[in-house]
Formats: sequence, C-alpha cells, structure tokens
Amino acid sequence: MRHVADIPHPEMKLTLLAWNGKYLLKCEQGPFEQTYKVAELDLLGGDAELPQVLDEAFVAAVLRRFAEMRTDFGDALERHDLV
Repeated sequence: MRHVADIPHPEMKLTLLAWNGKYLLKCEQGPFEQTYKVAELDLLGGDAELPQVLDEAFVAAVLRRFAEMRTDFGDALERHDLV
C-alpha cells in the first residue's frame, strides 16, 4: 500500500492511499473510520482529481455518518449496560 497524500481538514483526518489498482480515501474521526475505494481508471486525471470529489456535500455527508456511527455505537453499549 502506497501513501499518496494527507488531505488537510479541520474535523477529520483524510488520507489518500493507492493499492492494487485502487485509490483508497480513508476518513478518520476519533475511533471511527470510513474508507472509500475508487478504481484508478475511474479517475482519468489520477489522484489530482480526487480533491474535486471532496466537495462540501460529500464532506458534510461523511461527517453526518460519523455522528450516526457514534450514536449507533453508544446506543448498542447502553442496550447491553456497558456504559
């Protein structure tokens, strides 16, 4: 796996990796992680095109999903009296 870039963002860590003919966009916030895989051939301009994909709507959706993940995990812990 090859590290391509760290993409600055104030609310999460964004890392772009290349592996096995795919780009992997790894989004991390605290203990939670989301990974998006894109075939290298789908980005004809190479990894330079990826920042265009990271528009406001996409980033907002990723952040909402992190909030949902925290809620889901917290709810599961409460159901089993683990908090």
